[in-house]
Amino acid sequence: MRRSGRTAPETKDSAPLFAALGDETRLRLLARLSDDGPMSIAQLTAGTNLTRQAITKHLRVMDNAGLVQGSRHGRESVWQLDQRRVQRARRYLDLIAKRWDVALGRLRGLVED
Repeated sequence: MRRSGRTAPETKDSAPLFAALGDETRLRLLARLSDDGPMSIAQLTAGTNLTRQAITKHLRVMDNAGLVQGSRHGRESVWQLDQRRVQRARRYLDLIAKRWDVALGRLRGLVED
């Protein structure tokens, strides 16, 4: 699909990413992983009213969207943020913002003329 001479980003690929970001708990988990680095499920659960099972469910959604990666360290699962996927989301949002700026500029031009 082409618009304004540019190829549109793959919305099909971006939809699971933004669906995963559309949950307050997952956003908090991502913020913690971003601020504190890799963490175990026990660490992510500490200080919350969520169970390990609930945290695991949210991590799986984010893993499926490519936002986090998990690895086993002995008996624990340790999770970390995938910065590449977050940067991809940022680029997509920047593109949308630029398109809005162009559209608003055209509207301003029409209104002022």
